Amino acid sequence: MSEIGTSATAPATEVVAEDSGVYRLLKVALGEVPARQAFAQVDVVPALLRPVGDIVSRAELAQALNMALFLDVTRRVPMASAYVADLQRAGQRLVFDHGALRTVAWPSGALPPGEASITRVLRPLGFKMAATYPLPKLKMTGRAWRHADLPEDIAQYFVSELHPERFSEVFQATVTRVLASSRDPLSPSDLALLEQLARDRQLPRASAEVLLPHLIACFARHHGLFEADDYQALLSESAEMAWISTEGNAFNHATDRVPDVAAVAQGQRDLGRPVKDSIETSATGRVRQTAFRAARVMREFHDRGQRVMLEVPGSFHEFIQRETLPNSTALDLAFDAGNATGIFKMTAGRAADEAPAC
Repeated sequence: MSEIGTSATAPATEVVAEDSGVYRLLKVALGEVPARQAFAQVDVVPALLRPVGDIVSRAELAQALNMALFLDVTRRVPMASAYVADLQRAGQRLVFDHGALRTVAWPSGALPPGEASITRVLRPLGFKMAATYPLPKLKMTGRAWRHADLPEDIAQYFVSELHPERFSEVFQATVTRVLASSRDPLSPSDLALLEQLARDRQLPRASAEVLLPHLIACFARHHGLFEADDYQALLSESAEMAWISTEGNAFNHATDRVPDVAAVAQGQRDLGRPVKDSIETSATGRVRQTAFRAARVMREFHDRGQRVMLEVPGSFHEFIQRETLPNSTALDLAFDAGNATGIFKMTAGRAADEAPAC
């Protein structure tokens, strides 16, 4: 099934998902049908399929969050939905490698600025910052967050920060206006539960079931409507900031780990699907990436006292091939600044989508 992409995927396992704690968390947070969908789409290693009990480990909660966020991408990105449907028809699940999101290192209303709004969630869940990736062409910094307990089996987060101070004063003022209305999705009681999770590495099931929907809500847009002219002002200097202004901290993309990224890309092209022309290859040669072109979405803006709808770039689905480290059986879980810069072009707009990656 190379034309679909199987990653480390084998046919679906025989584990009864409904008996697991992760399934229970998703069922409570999202409902039974979405929980079943998530387990039908994403491979879950046996170590994470513990029976339902009174205690939820940080790894189980992290896995449930990852699966909920992946499901959100399939709902927002038609090509992701079509690709996953192909896998399901073939009796396969994908290996969720990482999700990527964007933040702004700038005052943001009631929301902590920059990556702090996300890392306050990731750290208690067991993720640790693995590496920093300067992205100077984008005036951003990327950081990889890897799970301490099951680094190869729980999807990583690639969290990027945009630095408005590196742009014009007009741009900075526009960012300030756009982000000023941001609200914080986490309450003091949520933060207290995160502190408890960080300390104990687990939570009582009832507490975890209360917390998970609020964690999911962190990966969304938190500011209100703003002027269409402000969107254009942001876009003129940074396609990435313009994207953040409409999509917020939602997953910019989710990524399937596949054994042969070139074969997967060609298979998708053969199906008439819009795949990036080139494959990004890391400096080590061990990490190769490509992606579907970003979905186009309609977003609402203010425009001189009225509300208008404009079409803007949304999120996308990515494919990654990882080789093992030299003299090791462990996968190379690193990222590459050049790869990231190239992949970021997928949400830069139609013209940039067609440009070769840098």
